[in-house]
Amino acid sequence: MKFWEENRVIVTGGAGFLGRSVVAELRRKGCKNIFIPRREDFDLRKLSAIKRLFKEFPPKMIIHLAATVGGIGINKDYPGKFFYDNLIMGIQLMEEARLKRVGKFVAIGTICAYPKFTKVPFQEDDLWKGYPEETNAPYGLAKKILLVQSQAYREQYGFNSIYLLPVNLYGPGDNFDEYASHVVPAVIKKCCDAIVLGKHYITVWGTGYPTREFLYVDDAAHGIVLAAEKYNKSDPVNIGAGFEISIKSLVDLIVKMTGFKGQVVWDTSKPDGQPRRCLDVIRAKKEFGFEAKTKLEDGLRRTITWYKKNKRY
Repeated sequence: MKFWEENRVIVTGGAGFLGRSVVAELRRKGCKNIFIPRREDFDLRKLSAIKRLFKEFPPKMIIHLAATVGGIGINKDYPGKFFYDNLIMGIQLMEEARLKRVGKFVAIGTICAYPKFTKVPFQEDDLWKGYPEETNAPYGLAKKILLVQSQAYREQYGFNSIYLLPVNLYGPGDNFDEYASHVVPAVIKKCCDAIVLGKHYITVWGTGYPTREFLYVDDAAHGIVLAAEKYNKSDPVNIGAGFEISIKSLVDLIVKMTGFKGQVVWDTSKPDGQPRRCLDVIRAKKEFGFEAKTKLEDGLRRTITWYKKNKRY
């Protein structure tokens, strides 16, 4: 409690899906001095905005969650934007943090940084063994450059920065926009909306054969805050649940849990994305005691319930 009571933390992206859970976890830990820069006030792509941010709220720690993110479709349509926004935000923010002698920088990477054909489960040492899956490579590479910067700054300047790799997240408050969302909220929305609107089928991208790993957002927040408090090394760390499920099995589960009785149509003209995803989570447990607690069915149930209460047509 003392560690967090005496800390001053900037949480970029703190008003977003993951950010809200991280801020809530920080407050549970006793952190009272948290600043959440809003995009309309602080455009982190602009160096002047970052300088003004540090002047208005000099931090002891930065947890950098802000990112331009989305599912396969929006990644495929806007690769340049996804590359530039994520790269420029992270690089400038970390450099200014170093110049201002911020005590710790927590950089959040992505599972999209891993090579397309990575041996399962993904181990952190596999990060540089190939090129990422093409549909999200610009995003994944922009985020992976922050690992290079983090390690280089620690080596040359002694700057305390860490790099975490969360797997696919889901939970209440996720982005349910059909175009920009990831698979869990997209399928939940399709099923729930089809029931209400009387539709007899839903369409899902791809073949259903690829596998994914999913981490409940509150578990991810817990892991990030644990690492922010206890981890101080250059080595990247996976933050995940340590299991994989096929997209087809996931869709079948969501269909059952939402009560949708219609047909699932697979649009095989759309890309599958990376063939398999599952993280090795041993390092996180060893280094700072993180283990995911929420079972997939429980997390999906909470997410479905949230959507039904908050959906808009």
